[in-house]
Amino acid sequence: MAREGEILAILVLFPMLLLLHSKTTQADTFIVGDDLGWTANASVGTWPQGKTFFTSDILVFNYDYQLYNVVMTDQVGYNSCTITTNSQVFESGHDRIHLVFGENYFMTGNPKDCQLGMKMAVTAEN
Repeated sequence: MAREGEILAILVLFPMLLLLHSKTTQADTFIVGDDLGWTANASVGTWPQGKTFFTSDILVFNYDYQLYNVVMTDQVGYNSCTITTNSQVFESGHDRIHLVFGENYFMTGNPKDCQLGMKMAVTAEN
């Protein structure tokens, strides 16, 4: 009888311990470029270094919409600083973009600023 109680306790407690130990799925929010925002002066290309990103994390792009925009693009657009058919253009000046699993590519739509480094790649883990 005592043995059955021990087995029942293990069957009940083990799943509860697993739930407590597992990572919550709450998304983190990151402000791109920190206090400088999404600008040519913010070294946005190196901003992701040292940070860990996960699927569904949110990147906030703050910028002057009269000067800049944000283009979420593919690797081809990123490498060539061109807006491809797979690109999505944001122009609000305060864009909130959810990361997807794998590589996420961002650039400004201005080819000159993009070629000068106003672009970044972010890898999101599961």
